[in-house]
Amino acid sequence: MTGFGYQSIKKIDSLPKETGVYCFSAKASSVDNHILYIGKALNIKNRVKNHFQQPTQKDQLFLRQIKKIGYIKTRSEIEALIIEATLIKKYRPKFNIIWKDDKNYFYIAITKEAFPRIFITHQPNKKKQHSAKTNTSISAIGPFVDGQSLKNALRALRKILGYRTCRIMPKKTCLYFFLKACPGPCINKIKKEEYRKNIHALVKIFNGKRDWLIKKMKKEMSEFSRRQKFEEAAEVRNKLFLIKNAFEKSGPLQKIRNRKLPTWDKTRDDLQTILRKSDPIKRIEAYDISNIQGQQATGSMIVFKNGAPDKSQYRKFKIKISGKPNDTAMIREVLERRLRHREWKYPSLMLIDGGKPQLSAALKEKKRGNKTAGIKILAIAKRNNELFVEGKAFPLLLSVLPRNIFNLILHMRDEAHRFAIGYHKKLRNKQMIEG
Repeated sequence: MTGFGYQSIKKIDSLPKETGVYCFSAKASSVDNHILYIGKALNIKNRVKNHFQQPTQKDQLFLRQIKKIGYIKTRSEIEALIIEATLIKKYRPKFNIIWKDDKNYFYIAITKEAFPRIFITHQPNKKKQHSAKTNTSISAIGPFVDGQSLKNALRALRKILGYRTCRIMPKKTCLYFFLKACPGPCINKIKKEEYRKNIHALVKIFNGKRDWLIKKMKKEMSEFSRRQKFEEAAEVRNKLFLIKNAFEKSGPLQKIRNRKLPTWDKTRDDLQTILRKSDPIKRIEAYDISNIQGQQATGSMIVFKNGAPDKSQYRKFKIKISGKPNDTAMIREVLERRLRHREWKYPSLMLIDGGKPQLSAALKEKKRGNKTAGIKILAIAKRNNELFVEGKAFPLLLSVLPRNIFNLILHMRDEAHRFAIGYHKKLRNKQMIEG
């Protein structure tokens, strides 16, 4: 973690409009040990100006002493929350400390049990009673100033690093298990060692050791791959991706707070990051096949532009190959016919309904096509909602992707299925009438 970048109090308008941590210093020289106050903000410039333009009674105590303003830009509010706590503990700024005592600060408490419980407390040194018979001691991380931000951060990270919050371990699963917020230690769904790894990762994150944790996880993932334990490697990779994503500028904490649907710009940026695609994603096509035992087989192509359906661009195909049902051969036919139509603008992405065989079939047609290098092929397998991506060795689980990506992929898959089955029913009904 780098130190504060300082500037004169006269240059407030040049402060960044980004998420981060700020401080007020009583010295004209840039010296951290003369810090009066430390805070965090979603917009550093606006928050600092607010101290001067709409000062509270507490602000009045130190405003005249400020000579310099320091700031550290962060990638997310979660990171700002953690850095703020670390720096307050390190420098103990006078005007943070006099307003807070141990009862007003927030701490993350971790019980010393076989499967530790996580909760927020004001009194980290007090033993917490978990049953009528037993008192369980705790360790604590903190202090944190903003209780609501801390709750939101824990809620976001709990979806990645599941842990229990129940006072007494139940004998059957609770709602949190089905919401994938708890790994189910009560019913032996997770081993003690694996659960403790999750808690260890959480501790490292809130102690400001995220980069150390990421490096360790990358090493662990490589070791699993070397030993050909690909499922374990994929699980570590998914957690690694989510932890990184939680610290992006518009990560889960920001979504929880704003309660707004993400814009297409945000969704597009997330999608480009996940797929490692540098050029902007504008047009996405999704394909599905519908048939009954190979009869009246149809294919659909639906089009989304800038995240929304463009029904004027939808196309339907009556499958020409006959015989036994063969979804892989049918998808190849549909793509071969589609790629002949250069007048239909080529998409950035093609989403195929199916798994690895369908992805392989689509890639063969892509190679045969002309000027198709800019198209990235994806395939969505219904069984486990796995997303197979061109160029990636392992599928991505939709459940661990950002919610905006999860919703977009399923929306397109369902729309392609609806369009294909609608055409299939039309052909089948026509056959019945003519027959």
